[in-house]
Amino acid sequence: MSVNNLYILGIRGLPAQHGGFETFAQQLALYLTARGWQVHVYCQELGAGALRYSTWNGVRRIHIPVRQGGALGTVVFDWKASLDATSRHGLFLTLGYNTAIFGLLQRLKGQTNLINMDGVEWRRDKWGALAKTWFWLNERAGCWIGNHLVADHPQIKEHLATRVSAAKISMIAYGGDEVLEADASLLAAYGLEPGRFSVIIARPEPENSFLEMVRAFSASPRHHRLLVLGDFQPERHPYHRQVMQAASAEVIFPGAIYDTGVVQALRFYCRFYLHGHRVGGTNPSLVEALGAGCAVIAHDNHFNRWVAQGAAVYFKDGAECAALFTRLLDDDSAWQQLRTASRARFAQGFTWPRILLEYEHLLTHWYPKAP
Repeated sequence: MSVNNLYILGIRGLPAQHGGFETFAQQLALYLTARGWQVHVYCQELGAGALRYSTWNGVRRIHIPVRQGGALGTVVFDWKASLDATSRHGLFLTLGYNTAIFGLLQRLKGQTNLINMDGVEWRRDKWGALAKTWFWLNERAGCWIGNHLVADHPQIKEHLATRVSAAKISMIAYGGDEVLEADASLLAAYGLEPGRFSVIIARPEPENSFLEMVRAFSASPRHHRLLVLGDFQPERHPYHRQVMQAASAEVIFPGAIYDTGVVQALRFYCRFYLHGHRVGGTNPSLVEALGAGCAVIAHDNHFNRWVAQGAAVYFKDGAECAALFTRLLDDDSAWQQLRTASRARFAQGFTWPRILLEYEHLLTHWYPKAP
């Protein structure tokens, strides 16, 4: 019996180290491997020379060395991966549309390539005009070149349906792990106690509302700590400096934390999880907060509203955020109701078994038929 081959493009590689798409790719690769698929993942490496191959937990990795670092290195890697993919046989899944134009190579070869279109990247404040133009063009290219598209949020599907027929788009959300326990002793390194701190975990960028949330918390003495995770470089980035200058003495900036156990403990034991994202679809960090049973304070927009629904309270601006802190920090009943609602919403829509089964059905449907 023939084995279904899936090739995953668009990430840096496995095991996951670089964010949401890689975490999803790892979950999907391991799930499909256990279901009898042969999954191949393109992996970026710094260096020169020929391709090399390795196997990780049954997943076949295709290592592509590139000499360049940063964004240019990623573009070169994506080009080389797309070029190599034209010699492969099976089904292709591209995560993200940042270099979707390269998928034209596969389309011309008659290969079937599904593209997860991620969020509306060209709307993000952090990009300059050239980058925004590149992303806008590649979003259009991905819509046209991909055989079928995946949107991770109803609003993303609605947006993409202005480019192509809605029949060409499937909506499948992002998944997360349920966290039912965590190691409280890990909090001590940050001077924290369970329930006596709130947390922000995101990239420190303007569209993630860091300044509004930090100012709101710092507007009054809270007798509470706010832990703000992220790679802050105030000497290089004026926005980072502005956020840190707005913080009261009750705000802690520990830097970026990548240790899974620590991050899970911070979510599990926090009083409130603050989610300021204004751009994107189903954001992985919000899903993970729901999976940890967090009481969520979120920016009020249609992306966050659909994901969290009644499992969050919402703010439009800094003044509303400050008022929520004042009203809710000592309200145990409201806090517990939000935590219960988070777990219910997570179970309803974002467990990995549910999400991965939806992907398996979609991939099976689109798998190329034997000639």
